[in-house]
Order: sequence, then C-alpha cells, then structure tokens
Amino acid sequence: MTTVIVILLVAWAILAVVGFALEGLLWLGIIGVILFVGTLVFFFVRRAASRRSNSA
Repeated sequence: MTTVIVILLVAWAILAVVGFALEGLLWLGIIGVILFVGTLVFFFVRRAASRRSNSA
C-alpha cells in the first residue's frame, strides 16, 4: 500500500510542476497540488488508524 501512495505522490507532484511551468495549464497545477495534499492526508489517516488498531 505504501508503494502505491508514493507512486501517487510522485505523479501528483509531476502534474503540479508541469501545470505551474506552462501558463495554459495552471489548472493542472492546482489539481496536482490538491491531489498531492489529499493523498498525504489519506496516508496519515490510514497510518494513524492502523497504529491505533495494533496497539489495542
């Protein structure tokens, strides 16, 4: 699961860089940033939930 998250983070970062580098694709950069942050939040929420279930 962690590998998939890392691959997604790299893909979103590339989308954001391309979007901000090319003027006409600014929307792509914004979507890339939103997806990057969303994936990070998802990862940390799942990680915290698995730690809680393992410690109980």
